[in-house]
Amino acid sequence: MSKKVAINPEWYEVLKGEFDKEYFQSLRQFLKEEKKASKKIYPPGPLIFNAFEMTPYSKVKVVIIGQDPYHNPGEAMGLCFSVPKSCKVPPSLKNIYKELARSTDFEIPGHGDLSLWAAQGVFLLNAMLTVEHKKAGSHRKIGWQNFTDAVIKLLSDSKEGVVFLLWGNFAKSKKDLIDTEKHLVLESVHPSPLAGGKFHGNDHFVKTNAFLESKNQAKINWQN
Repeated sequence: MSKKVAINPEWYEVLKGEFDKEYFQSLRQFLKEEKKASKKIYPPGPLIFNAFEMTPYSKVKVVIIGQDPYHNPGEAMGLCFSVPKSCKVPPSLKNIYKELARSTDFEIPGHGDLSLWAAQGVFLLNAMLTVEHKKAGSHRKIGWQNFTDAVIKLLSDSKEGVVFLLWGNFAKSKKDLIDTEKHLVLESVHPSPLAGGKFHGNDHFVKTNAFLESKNQAKINWQN
């Protein structure tokens, strides 16, 4: 068996079969070589599996799928769309906040840290868990998608009544991994300003909480 991956114990238990697969071994080797070559990789090693650490398997109620981590220094924290409180709020997250403020009593904060969402069961999963400095999408083909696709399918197969929020064409491409008979899948354009404001008005946050309440689950307090 390979050296144990530093991931939340609950997640390790349900995903341990993935860690010995050839693609994952290649992925680990690639990241080691990049580190040896003094490449700047984000997020820092201890935060690569931060989404898994902050939202253990048993707690997952909502899944938001992002693409890859922010590639500027200090921004990536292992949670999709989220940045540390010391960072400027990114444009896509600003639009997420605007939709929350429009549809709920959410008050827009001066930071972009979504840790409180993660703590309530909102699994903030990027499809790629690492990226090279200033090179968006640079780790798109190193094997992360094999892993995160397995995570999405596991959640779909083994749980019931999860809300999957698929924003933009990339996230929508993951719909085939999800059993729509068992789960609520909400789709919209990406919150990026490039989408021309069409994210505005999708009511995803209201619909998510209505669904959770219909399943006798606590709704998400989106205020962060």
